[in-house]
Amino acid sequence: MAEPPSYLSSFKDELIQLIKRLGTYLALKMSNLFSISLQKLDPRSVGAIAGLAVAIIFTYRLTRSPAPPTRRQPKRQAPTTSSTAISTQSNITLMPSGVYSSSEDLRAQNTFDEFFQPVKPTLGQIVRQKLNEGRKVTCRLLGVILEESSPEELQTKATVRPSVLDVLLEITKFCDLYLMERVIDDESEKNVLLALENAGIFTSGGLVKDKVLFCSTENGRTSFVRQLEPDWHIDTNPEIVSQLARFIKYQLHVSPVKTERTAGKVLSSPSLEQFFGNYIQYL
Repeated sequence: MAEPPSYLSSFKDELIQLIKRLGTYLALKMSNLFSISLQKLDPRSVGAIAGLAVAIIFTYRLTRSPAPPTRRQPKRQAPTTSSTAISTQSNITLMPSGVYSSSEDLRAQNTFDEFFQPVKPTLGQIVRQKLNEGRKVTCRLLGVILEESSPEELQTKATVRPSVLDVLLEITKFCDLYLMERVIDDESEKNVLLALENAGIFTSGGLVKDKVLFCSTENGRTSFVRQLEPDWHIDTNPEIVSQLARFIKYQLHVSPVKTERTAGKVLSSPSLEQFFGNYIQYL
């Protein structure tokens, strides 16, 4: 039989010495008690002394008894386990250090993974992350916010794209947003403002009508952007994007055809909502 560990033997020796000192102290006290005439002790006192003596003897014998064999029980039972258990134990033994395959470790790992499962981000968090905390944004209307793609179409009607509405409203909550477009006449301006108002952009979002700018030429839109000095500009015209690359920190070129990145600050996406990661997939 293997010898007990040294720290167990040391602990046992110290415990025995403590009990011996306690016994010596109690024996001295008992001798003082027995110096009194036994006739003066009542039966209760005698019983108490006898009980104390029995308790001391029992405690001493308990500390002197060998340690119970329950600690070595798993080794004696190992040969009688089923073949499946032996195979599992062998697999655990053969696995490299740091790798756990027991069911208890697996359950603990599953619990850990469920607890620390990443939380799905909100649309507002996605917008802020994608814009790199940019606080001022300028954006063209045609082909980005509106379904129409030419100034001529705005003479008859203007329609806000439903798929971009949630993203647009979130941008207005977080950023100082300016919308701009080239128009042919005053009627086009009215149609655009009416479409934005009907979509709730002026009520639900933080956009005001004074931040919807109109011009008569493409160069006018370029001039608006340079004067406002935004952190981001969003446009569909590659020429304007190229002209502004030297002045604007970040740009998003919205185009159905993926274009090559002309500069590290110019990104491309088929639509504004797709640039923000198709928020629908997070719902």
